[in-house]
Amino acid sequence: MTFRVLAAMSGGVDSAVAAARAAEAGYDVTGVHLALSKNPQSYRTGARGCCTVEDSHDARRAADVIGIPYYVWDMSEEFDREVVQDFVAEYEAGNTPNPCLRCNEKIKFEAVLDRAIALGFDAVVTGHHVRKLDGRLVRSVDEGKDQSYVLGVLTAEQLEHAMFPLGDCTKDEVRAEAERRGLSVADKPDSHDICFIADGDTKGFLNDRIGAKPGPIQDEDGNVLGTHDGSHTFTVGQRKGLGLGGAPDPRYVLSIEPVENTVTVGPRESLRVDEITGVRPVWSGSAPLTEPTECHVQLRAHGEVYPARVWQREAGAGTEDGGPELVVHLAEPAKGVASGQAVVVYDGDTVLGSATISGTARSDRAEDAAGVGAAQRV
Repeated sequence: MTFRVLAAMSGGVDSAVAAARAAEAGYDVTGVHLALSKNPQSYRTGARGCCTVEDSHDARRAADVIGIPYYVWDMSEEFDREVVQDFVAEYEAGNTPNPCLRCNEKIKFEAVLDRAIALGFDAVVTGHHVRKLDGRLVRSVDEGKDQSYVLGVLTAEQLEHAMFPLGDCTKDEVRAEAERRGLSVADKPDSHDICFIADGDTKGFLNDRIGAKPGPIQDEDGNVLGTHDGSHTFTVGQRKGLGLGGAPDPRYVLSIEPVENTVTVGPRESLRVDEITGVRPVWSGSAPLTEPTECHVQLRAHGEVYPARVWQREAGAGTEDGGPELVVHLAEPAKGVASGQAVVVYDGDTVLGSATISGTARSDRAEDAAGVGAAQRV
C-alpha cells in the first residue's frame, strides 16, 4: 500500500523542497496551504512574514512544478482561537509567548495532523530544519537554521506521524536544490515577522485588543520612576521604549506584575537567573526525568544552550492546574528569561522534552555573579 503524506506548503522554499523530496521518494503526496486569516485582505503584500496572499500563489505554483494535487484549507478559526487569542491573553497575563511555537503545536501538528489522519493520510511532511532519528527530534545539521526548539512542544505521538526531509542539509543546499528543480521560490527571503500583525507593530496590536491600562514603572526597591500605558506592552529583558531618560546606566525590564499592573526595572546584572520552573511538561524523546539529570536546555529560538540539572516534580508542587512541573537549575546564570517562553531539554542534539516557563529565581550563586559584574563595571 502506498504511503500517503500531506505536505504543508507555506509558500516558502523549505516546504516546497520538502514536498518535492517526499514525492521523489515515491510517497503519494498531496500539498495543502493553510489559510489562517479570516480576512484575506489583511494579509501583507510583499512582507517577509508567512501566510500572505503571495505565499498561497507561490505554494500552488510549486505544487504544479512538483506535479502533486494542491488544496487550500481554511484554518482561520482554529488559528484565531489557538494562536492569536492565546498571544493576546499571554501578554495580558504578563508573559511573553512564542506564536510560531504555538502555531506548530496547535495548528500544524494538532489540527492539521488530526484532519490528515481522519482523511487517510499516514503522515504530515513539513520544511522544518530538524531531523527525526529513531522517533526522536534531533537538531538540523545546519545549526543556524535549526528549528528543534520550536518543535520541542510536540508529543511522541505527533512525531510518529511527522516527516522532516530537510534536516540533513543546509539552507544554501535547499536553495540550490530548489533552483535545480525549477521552483520559483528558490530565492524567496525567509519569513521573520509575526504573520498576523500586518504592520509589525506588536505594541499597537496589543493596545487595540487590550486597551490602555496606565500603571507605574518602579525600581527593585519599589520607588516609582515613571508610568506606562499597559504592562502588556513590555517583556522581560527589554531595554528600549521604557520612557525613562536621564539614568546614568541602562535599565532593563526585570519583571511584570499584571494584577498590580506594575513594571519593575533595574540594571542588567539583575536579569541573571539560574533557577527556572516550567508547567505542562512534554516528553517526546525520553521518559519523564523524575531524578535530577545533567542535560542542556535552550530558552529561546536560536538562543544560547546552557548546561543544567533538570527534573520533573509531581503534581501538587505549586502549579495552578495541579499537574507536574519541570525544574531547571542552570550551571551558569542566564539573562532575560521570560515566562511564557519554552524551555527545551536536550541530550546532546536530541530533544528530550519541553515545558512552558512559569517562573524564574536567582540563587545565591547568581547573586554573587551579579555583584561581580557590578563591581567590574565600576
